[in-house]
Amino acid sequence: MPAKKKKSRLRLSAEALRSLSTGRRLAVVIGAILIGVMAVSWQIASSAAQEKSGAKQESIPPAQVGVDAVIRETRKQTVPVIGRLVARQTGVVAARTNGPVGEVRVEVGDRVKQGDVLAVLVKDMLQWRYDLQKAEVNQYAAALKTRNATTKLRQQELKRIQRLIKSAAFSQARLEDKAQEVAVSESQAREAAAQLARAQANKNLSKTTLDYATIKAPYSGVVSKRHIELGAYVQTGEPVVTLVNDANLEIEADVPANRTAGLIAGTKVSAFLGGNEKFSARVRAVVPEENTQTRTQTVRFIPDFSQDLKGLASNQSVTLHLPGGRDGKVVTVHKDAVINRKGSNLVFLAKDGKATIRPVRLGEAVGTRFIVVGGLKAGDLVVIRGNERLIPGQPIRFKPPASGNQMTSGTKG
Repeated sequence: MPAKKKKSRLRLSAEALRSLSTGRRLAVVIGAILIGVMAVSWQIASSAAQEKSGAKQESIPPAQVGVDAVIRETRKQTVPVIGRLVARQTGVVAARTNGPVGEVRVEVGDRVKQGDVLAVLVKDMLQWRYDLQKAEVNQYAAALKTRNATTKLRQQELKRIQRLIKSAAFSQARLEDKAQEVAVSESQAREAAAQLARAQANKNLSKTTLDYATIKAPYSGVVSKRHIELGAYVQTGEPVVTLVNDANLEIEADVPANRTAGLIAGTKVSAFLGGNEKFSARVRAVVPEENTQTRTQTVRFIPDFSQDLKGLASNQSVTLHLPGGRDGKVVTVHKDAVINRKGSNLVFLAKDGKATIRPVRLGEAVGTRFIVVGGLKAGDLVVIRGNERLIPGQPIRFKPPASGNQMTSGTKG
């Protein structure tokens, strides 16, 4: 500012003060002094606060933390699903005819082969009925033979009369009568043949019923339950024993509906019995029906029991490792790096020797890591130990991770 203007303003201020009364001049001077004192005090307080804050920031020692790198890896995720062994052949062996039980040849737990006798019904009446039907068959067979012979005789007589047509001894009435006798004889022979066929069918029915009195195993297996006792009377269709074919087993599992898309016929999966006996299985069929309560679908697997696995049983628990999604390259971060605060997922980045907080968006879990949807990139270093006590901007010290990559920032301990 020019000196002349400054001096002019000072003269005006002085003149203005002289124009005021003595009391007013004193009040103005005191006010100016107070404003100056307040300004100086604020500057001193501000400087003290800044010095105190800087001293506090400098007093925080570096925190010793553990770090891990955000990596890009091939995703090959499997989801464990509990299934069970089911027998493809199991159920009740029923009685095919009625009658009292005369003999029981098996007990619970017995192993039988196809065709082995399980029980025998009292079959005296069935045997006699079969013998009666067999005798009737013989009777009708003899009657048919007689009718055929009679028909043959009538046909021979008819031929003799026909040879006398040009003779004086020929009789037209006799020829017509004999032709009618042949027709009647042939009809009687056909009737006898029908009676024989009916008798033969009745004999076969009696034979079948007699055979049904001996109850046999329809397939090989183990008797899991016995429903009859000696002397009991069973009706047709009533249960005799329950068989389980433990040599023909499948795996059935209720798989979440969102996991069945990759399960096509022939897909191979890993399976475990008892947690340590590993074997392979392949998908046989996916039942196209969803359980509305559990949102699952039934899937059947054919196990490969090429190794010697013993003690297999129906309804035994099996753990299946099914494909969890599409395979491919994904960016993942260690689970220990993620901190959840007020519903948000956060991580501390080890950058320039300080802990920098950053929000992240995560996908599904892959083992001990999360798939990163957003917020991080491959190569970033994140704090996985000691991150609960960190504050943003705090100095940190760490050792390189096992891979030793991207270790260019921070104070290495």
